[in-house]
Amino acid sequence: MELIYENSMITDSEISKYAKKVQEAHEKLTNKTGEGSDFLGWVNLEYDKEEIERLKQAAAKIRRDSDYLVVVGIGGSYLGARAVIEALSHTFRQKNVLFAGNNMSPDYINDLVEFIKDRDFSINVISKSGTTTEPAIAFSILKELLTQKYGKDGARERIYITTDKEKGILKREAMDEGYETFIVPDNIGGRYSVLTPVGLLPIAVAGINIDTLMLGASQAMQKYENLLDNEAYTYAILRNALLKKGRNIEIMVNYEPKLHYFTEWWKQLFGESEGKDGKGIFPAGVDNTTDLHSMGQYIQEGQRMMFETVIDIANPYRDYKIPVQSDKDLDFLSAKSLNDVNHMAMEGTIKAHVDGNVPNIRIKIDRLDEFNIGWLIYFFERACGISGYMLGVNPFNQPGVEAYKKEMFKLLGKE
Repeated sequence: MELIYENSMITDSEISKYAKKVQEAHEKLTNKTGEGSDFLGWVNLEYDKEEIERLKQAAAKIRRDSDYLVVVGIGGSYLGARAVIEALSHTFRQKNVLFAGNNMSPDYINDLVEFIKDRDFSINVISKSGTTTEPAIAFSILKELLTQKYGKDGARERIYITTDKEKGILKREAMDEGYETFIVPDNIGGRYSVLTPVGLLPIAVAGINIDTLMLGASQAMQKYENLLDNEAYTYAILRNALLKKGRNIEIMVNYEPKLHYFTEWWKQLFGESEGKDGKGIFPAGVDNTTDLHSMGQYIQEGQRMMFETVIDIANPYRDYKIPVQSDKDLDFLSAKSLNDVNHMAMEGTIKAHVDGNVPNIRIKIDRLDEFNIGWLIYFFERACGISGYMLGVNPFNQPGVEAYKKEMFKLLGKE
């Protein structure tokens, strides 16, 4: 992975001024002395080989038993898994992992029930407490459908619970009913949990190599545990320096549609980690070149309050040669590679936006595969922890999430 900064708005000398802040943040993260230190289990990746083997066996059983696994969860309980699955799966073939419990739309749940009722399916419910409203509703509906379809004993064999190791209503139900259970680690918050059973079970069911995914993350961990020559820390510095200059919106940019949900995961990671105490950068995203024909105008000439972080994938798995064009106005495309044209669009857009005073940070990877996705996940998690500490907030809590719940429960009559 390579990080490239393309704008004169932040100079090397300005970056060097953040050395003390970065060192302080690094010490908080590595020594677990900062706010939220109880949730730093992701910093040093440790895998229980027996647990991972059991997880792989469960994934294989689900693939044998079912046409589909329905993942029931919201926020960090599903975004990481969906990001990886979408990034590494065929664009148009029907995926064998579906998602529920991330909204309360009656149309969505009716469409889902209609789709799966005549197909074999299993459920993986992911919730630490078991009381989050959206997953709780979806689980009750899907459990009823499973029981009607397979009977109580048959349904029991198709329900997998990922929850707290000791407490909560899901843990109690899993013990009472004999569901197979995986643990949400106590020391890892939801948005940092994709490389735990929270994300790994659905990812394995999708047929993705979780060993290679974890290898990429593990090598990134070794790379970024050092204070010096640390691209994750450089990224954190650039974000904070740009915020100080009034750039309070960061746009994640991709030129590969498969990365749409990776952006959604990234938005939660940084939005929930930094958006508190009246502080933080607002995370947004665009899928180019598609969004160049919608948001491109604003980015080019709108208010100068943003910067972009571009994911640059050097090599596709497959390329396509563009046919010879009969029209002279399109002849410049003849016999060119589609990947070359996509990259020239990216290069041209970066230059135009930088010339238009939109700073760009480019994160370059060789190709979109398990290893590089695992690396990127750890890169952004490490950068987010450091950036939050530099900003002066606790990057590992989310007190504001409870505000809407409180008002919703009042309206629903919950005491």
